[in-house]
Amino acid sequence: MRVTALHTPAARVLLGILAVLALTLAALVAAPSSMTPHAQAHGWVVSPPSRQDHCAKRTVSWTCNGVEWEPQSVEAPKGSMLCSGGSRFTTLDNASLAWPRTNIGSTHTFQWTLTAFHRTATWEYFVDGRLFKTVNDNGAAPPATVTHTLSGLPSGNHTILARWNVYDTAMAFYACMDVNVSGGSPSAGAGTTAVDADRLSGGNRLLATQL
Repeated sequence: MRVTALHTPAARVLLGILAVLALTLAALVAAPSSMTPHAQAHGWVVSPPSRQDHCAKRTVSWTCNGVEWEPQSVEAPKGSMLCSGGSRFTTLDNASLAWPRTNIGSTHTFQWTLTAFHRTATWEYFVDGRLFKTVNDNGAAPPATVTHTLSGLPSGNHTILARWNVYDTAMAFYACMDVNVSGGSPSAGAGTTAVDADRLSGGNRLLATQL
């Protein structure tokens, strides 16, 4: 009996290789549409170091829900007063952790590092849950480094929440800084902080609430 070339072992191996190559090529062609990453928030405060910056620089001893790998991605809907913004990075809300506290003066320049330049509505800064300063960008696209100087900060230990509100979406970027301010005036109602360590079902989460 004659055996055609296509039924020889070598031919079957060759056909198998060709089939694998065809599948690989098909996957490569489809990759641009199927593997395109979703747009994410890209920015965080580096001076004074924010909580996610401490996580990324490994200056804390605990794990941070993965934000150590992407400190720029603390993105959540606008309006939250949580350090995580209500995102999956809930460790940032934990007030019972010994977050490093940075010594600053009553006037300090806060610096953001951005890796995506979303059109901006406003930048907001809350000291212990109370709105301290708003910078209106009116939809302008920011540069890679953004700085805002806060003056007249109250003396003592405070947690400052910075919120970057995107202009054309419902999302915002969040960062909390733990600071010790020297040279400032005592804040109104000093000793009664608006930052409450609230026990929630998921653990200790920092809630910056307006008193």
